[in-house]
Amino acid sequence: MANKISTDLIRGHTDTIILNILRQGDSYGYQIFKTIIDLSNQQYELKEATLYTAFRRLEKEGLIVSYWGDETQGGRRKYYRIAEDGLARYEQNKKDWEFAKSVLNKLIKGGVEKDEA
Repeated sequence: MANKISTDLIRGHTDTIILNILRQGDSYGYQIFKTIIDLSNQQYELKEATLYTAFRRLEKEGLIVSYWGDETQGGRRKYYRIAEDGLARYEQNKKDWEFAKSVLNKLIKGGVEKDEA
């Protein structure tokens, strides 16, 4: 895992990442944690404390709903499902991200190139 993305670059997008995973299907905390690692090709790992704090915040805002699974083996798992408002928030956040990305590209890559004389 030599190349990893900075937590600072991800910080404002944690909720959108979680909402994206949940819009693909209900899941539980550890599975979401593993999915984030897999989706990033092992280049980003969200701290579990941050993940569970985000779950509480998203649930309080009515963007996700939690429920207990009925596992026959092992401990019971708390599952999360995206709510209708969560889908709308995900779509808005995705649009905001695309806009911010285009502005950042202009700010970071744009401008006049200076000759190295």
